[in-house]
Amino acid sequence: MSPLIRPTRSAVLAAAALLAVSALTACNDGGKKADAKDSAQSAAPSPSPTPTALPAALTGQQLAWQGCTAPSVAQGGGEDPGAGWECASMKVPLDYAQPSGETIDLALIRKKATDQGKRIGSLVYNFGGPGGSGVQILPAAAEDYKKLNSVYDLVSFDPRGVGNSAGVKCVDDKTRDELNASEDTAGSRKKFAEGCAQNSGKILPHVGTTNAARDLDLMRQVLGEQKLNYFGISYGSELGGVYAHLFPANVGRTVFDAVVDPTQDSAQQYLGQVKGFQTALEHAMQSCAKKYKANCPTGPNATTGAERINAMMAKLKKKPASTKDGRKLTADMAETGIIATLYSEDRWEHLFQGIAEVQQNGTGDLLLFAFDSYQGRDDKGRYDTSMAAHGAIACADDSTRMTAEQAAALVPEFRKASPVFGEVTAEELMADCQDWPVKGERAKPEVSAPGAAPILVIGNTGDPATPVEGARRMADALGKGVGIGLTVKGEGHGTYGENSCATKTVDAFLIDGTVPADGGTCE
Repeated sequence: MSPLIRPTRSAVLAAAALLAVSALTACNDGGKKADAKDSAQSAAPSPSPTPTALPAALTGQQLAWQGCTAPSVAQGGGEDPGAGWECASMKVPLDYAQPSGETIDLALIRKKATDQGKRIGSLVYNFGGPGGSGVQILPAAAEDYKKLNSVYDLVSFDPRGVGNSAGVKCVDDKTRDELNASEDTAGSRKKFAEGCAQNSGKILPHVGTTNAARDLDLMRQVLGEQKLNYFGISYGSELGGVYAHLFPANVGRTVFDAVVDPTQDSAQQYLGQVKGFQTALEHAMQSCAKKYKANCPTGPNATTGAERINAMMAKLKKKPASTKDGRKLTADMAETGIIATLYSEDRWEHLFQGIAEVQQNGTGDLLLFAFDSYQGRDDKGRYDTSMAAHGAIACADDSTRMTAEQAAALVPEFRKASPVFGEVTAEELMADCQDWPVKGERAKPEVSAPGAAPILVIGNTGDPATPVEGARRMADALGKGVGIGLTVKGEGHGTYGENSCATKTVDAFLIDGTVPADGGTCE
């Protein structure tokens, strides 16, 4: 499966937790039983190719907003968001082809505009993944959006299949640990997919992005908004693009940050991410060499760093590193832990120290912590739904199923793109969605939105997960006069709250309606 795409500032789910770990001194010293399964295996996603009129029981429903409780384990856990936050559930059709049929509940959260006299409306967020719980993330990220909250009700939600919105369930926590530690990657993926079909067979055909976009438009109506004002981060940009294509007349003030390239198939996206993470790793290693000199665990340059990391991985394949909680850090887990630290420059210190710990002590606590955070595993060994939902949504969307021969042919190109991540990633392409019980809807998302209001599309030159080129392609694909591109010269996955120029541009666009010139740049 392609890396779970997480936002930067917004995902305090990973970033803050990583930095909270004590620093090492080495550098400066991750049912219906049989009938549900059979149903999922024979079903294809049901996106409803044309908008279907929804019953008044859905479009006219009144949300029962009330004080929020702490996020559930399925959502990622954490503390009660506190005063000012309200939660509710909204009914949506399980299958939009049968809008008067069975429904599921979507979990919503909001914080009302602090200046009601200047209130513009609701601003709906999707923080990416796919698989991230907006109910859990928005309060953790709200400080970044304080200015927007003065005039907007900040709203987010758990998309279908995520968290408390009919969250996808696959295997129990103990089995998940066993599968993560297994050397039989293909076997583990197959067992995981079988568990998803067994335990979530009814929801799996209906979790794709097209259905989530229809949920957004129902949400717009239920919130009482004539237009959808929307902030999509990472995968949230793909969801927003699909929404704009389906409902161009309903697009309000909309921002995409850390943008997914809608013109690429899964193999191209994998390759782009491999290049992006390799570039981020090289930038991190250069920073390490400059800061720690001879004490840098990746050496004086990127070439030496790649050699040292690959040597570390080779040792871990032969003998996984021990950790304090009794689990072992495998090479695959270490690679995921490294990827988790590359989403933001703020996490590089954890990367340096994690590598140094394995090299010098033979233990893997820090990289295991990064792996667990990325996988949505808490300190009690409980997993949220993020990775299960990620796989379910991605495979419901993507019709690509690659053979072993096709994947093998890509290995040289991937290895050239990244001496650290390339070969393993190319091999994973063969297994991606191969055993999934639901057929994918399409190879690439359709995002053309003629007649839609302008959409601000922001790409960051140092983004490892969604390379900057994708933002320009998204802007072009949305259509002339719709996609307004802005390039930020910086590091990390996402720009709002990180880059002052980008933040000011977004604020002016969302608050004042000021549309910047297409093709602008922020240093």
